[in-house]
Amino acid sequence: MVRILSDALADPDPQIRDGAPHSVLSAWIERGVIDEPRRLALGDEMAARFADPEIQARTFAPLVLDMLVTRGDFKADWVDAFERWYPSETDLRGYDEELGWLHAVAHGADLLNRFGCHPEVDPVRMLDLAAARLTAPTSHIWSQLEDDRLARALARVLTRSDMSEYDATAWLEPIAANFGSAHIPTPVPPHLTNCLRTLRMLHLFADRGVRPNPESEPVALHHREAVKAALAETLDQIIKR
Repeated sequence: MVRILSDALADPDPQIRDGAPHSVLSAWIERGVIDEPRRLALGDEMAARFADPEIQARTFAPLVLDMLVTRGDFKADWVDAFERWYPSETDLRGYDEELGWLHAVAHGADLLNRFGCHPEVDPVRMLDLAAARLTAPTSHIWSQLEDDRLARALARVLTRSDMSEYDATAWLEPIAANFGSAHIPTPVPPHLTNCLRTLRMLHLFADRGVRPNPESEPVALHHREAVKAALAETLDQIIKR
């Protein structure tokens, strides 16, 4: 049954992919119906799926890994596979009329959040990964709240208290160097638009805090004032060009 559900999550038919397979697998993982060896094998399968030729297979893999890490399962190889895929994915459509929801950036942001809050993952690694995603050239403007999801993931990682002030802000340096070193062409490149929107939303989270879940109170970002100042400076460097 796990094999059937896993295969269904790579199906090009969105009615198959978004229906029972997703909800049943999520429930079974959460409740421990699937034993640990099978969960770890499932995680390995999802990590390998980041290299699948089908876009829906690649973009639904982070959803399952998120379920598994939330359950308490973790392998360093999963982080490596995700790190290779996330900034290099070129199909950034949020929704497709035939394939349904794809959401590479948003689903990846959710997993970046999960890994970035995991004690065995260096948070700086996930901040740098987000910066790589934000500076990767694309012709697609995010239109399905991807910028908000990635900003929220960054904010959650930045609530970790085991980072120095430098760690919490240095990931912005390559963004400023990438976009702030030359005149911005007209029209504005889509990846710059995506980046600016994400950083603006992150500044709001830095100012107001971020909720770990919808029912909880907002949690302040660690080094909050330094992060706000670095975001403002980065945005200023880009926009004044």
